[in-house]
Amino acid sequence: MLNKKDNSVSYFSKENLKFSISSLNYLPRWIILAIDFTVLVAACVFNFLLFRGTGLKFIFTPYWRELVSFFLIMNVFSFWLFRTYSGIIRHSSYIDAVKLLFSQISILVFFLVFNLVYELNFNEKAYLNTALFVNTVFTFCGLFLYRVIVKRTFELYFSENSKNQLVRTIIYGTDANAISVANALNFETPARFKVIGFVDHRNQNVSKRMLDLPILAQKKKLPALMRSVGAEGIIIADKALTKEEQIVIVDQCLEYNFKVFTVPLITNWENQKEISQKIKNIQIEDLLERKPIVLDDKSISKQLKDKTILITGAAGSIGSEIVRQVLSFEPKAIIMLDQAETPLHELTLETQSLDTKCTLHSVIADVRSKKAMEAVFAAHQPQVVYHAAAYKHVPLMEENPAQAIITNVKGTKNLADLSCKYGVVKFVMVSTDKAVNPSNVMGASKRIAEKYVQSLQWKHSKDATGIVTKFITTRFGNVLGSNGSVVPLFTKQIAEGGPVTITHKDIIRYFMTIPEACQLVLEAGAMGNGGEIYIFDMGKPVKIYDLARKMIKLAGFTPDVDIKIDIVGLRPGEKLYEELLNDSARTIRTHHDKIMIAQEKQEEFEELHQDIIELISGSVVYDNEAIVAQMKKIVPEFKSMNSTFEVLDK
Repeated sequence: MLNKKDNSVSYFSKENLKFSISSLNYLPRWIILAIDFTVLVAACVFNFLLFRGTGLKFIFTPYWRELVSFFLIMNVFSFWLFRTYSGIIRHSSYIDAVKLLFSQISILVFFLVFNLVYELNFNEKAYLNTALFVNTVFTFCGLFLYRVIVKRTFELYFSENSKNQLVRTIIYGTDANAISVANALNFETPARFKVIGFVDHRNQNVSKRMLDLPILAQKKKLPALMRSVGAEGIIIADKALTKEEQIVIVDQCLEYNFKVFTVPLITNWENQKEISQKIKNIQIEDLLERKPIVLDDKSISKQLKDKTILITGAAGSIGSEIVRQVLSFEPKAIIMLDQAETPLHELTLETQSLDTKCTLHSVIADVRSKKAMEAVFAAHQPQVVYHAAAYKHVPLMEENPAQAIITNVKGTKNLADLSCKYGVVKFVMVSTDKAVNPSNVMGASKRIAEKYVQSLQWKHSKDATGIVTKFITTRFGNVLGSNGSVVPLFTKQIAEGGPVTITHKDIIRYFMTIPEACQLVLEAGAMGNGGEIYIFDMGKPVKIYDLARKMIKLAGFTPDVDIKIDIVGLRPGEKLYEELLNDSARTIRTHHDKIMIAQEKQEEFEELHQDIIELISGSVVYDNEAIVAQMKKIVPEFKSMNSTFEVLDK
């Protein structure tokens, strides 16, 4: 057993002291006021002793008790007037110092005027003016000093992380945004970073200091500068940087295994805690080489406001984002349709928590069932349809072509036919770049669906039937963060310690973020007049091998040392690069610089319709070769790659 001495040592250990002090709540205001009053009394006593030692009197009249009481009461009144006690001591700032200064200056001015009035009436001063001035200085210094001591005590001794555990960091930028970030990190508990300086890439203020930290000149590459000051990471806070400049910084730092963090633009200057929480590791999404998308909100709102909207595949990554974005345009009702129960339930809970007047309907149904779809159309009478329901995984559809046809082709046909029957104004189909010169069953099934809705539009435009439905197709590439995409897969593999698997070292893909893709779907749907296939500016293609290496570095590991990269070979139906246009197609520009129209060959509806009917009928037999052969008849450019169906191309 421990003796009493051991117990007392343990009780007053640094760990116990740190815990008890750091877990204290903020002190009540009356306690702060009491401390301020104590400092005031101490300053007055010290001032009295000082002047008594010089032989001078602080108070000239015999009514010193009343005058001292009056002096203290007026000081307390000034504390109340300027609310000097309302701030949180451990988070004191220059604003608190300004309040204290104004409080004491106002007291000095008041008593100087009081002295003048008193002298005019009684032919003598009540207080010594010099003593009043000196007392003001003593009181201000005392009040300010104890706040500084408390603030520094919390900063230096009661952080859960010792300085050795903090990431030595420089902040890239010298503007107000960078200063706010530095201040926020000083207040952060528990601390994560130790800021050691700022970087001014313009080299204009290198001889100056901010927050008592040096401003560093970037005369060489950034990693060389970081090594010279012993920095382990960098926080990019300069919002004047272009995307290209930001990517250069990230690439340079990752090459030498420095940590890179980013922070959004600071808009709330008061909430320092919130600012520090927004500092995060830079993500792959932050490095997409594209400018923010500007939407034509007026035309989209005209299409969606007070309308009933049907969104298929609503529980998926694309469909759910379309739901969120459509909600902002104040539709009358949204029918969220999906066959996946749990994701649809989660989306329902999310949308129900929003403050919206829109009526929300969650419908569990399968687009493959025409009867189920007709019941939905008859019950809700949608005016706009966003069709995002589809099977999209290339290897799975290569093994299950019948399912690709039943869902991607038959499901689309069911919805398109019902849209015509029930007078839907616009039908927007979400397609994929894999439908261009397809090399797999999934891409070919989406191309057949494209052809069907486009030919349906062409057929009704020739007929004098007064058809109102406009069929629009949107085609884009891979979406970062979507279900089954490569980025979540790599993230999971890195978290598990690797290896990260890629199919080929030279494979490249186009990428967009989910919000970007859905924004362009809404924009294209609003501008479409029917029959168009819209393709999106996907930016520069990304080499998947480079993407894997960059993600490993962003996670703080070294590729092929900490985390291995395995080349596993191309999957069935996969090609090295994706295209946005068929060989025979050309593009037409639109008013939106990120959206183009692909001019594809028009198909005769009757012949195409008959071929698709045969394809759908044959799919129920589950004869894979017969199904794929029929698909190749409908889509002549469909050439299988790395697949058992390559024999059908000979």
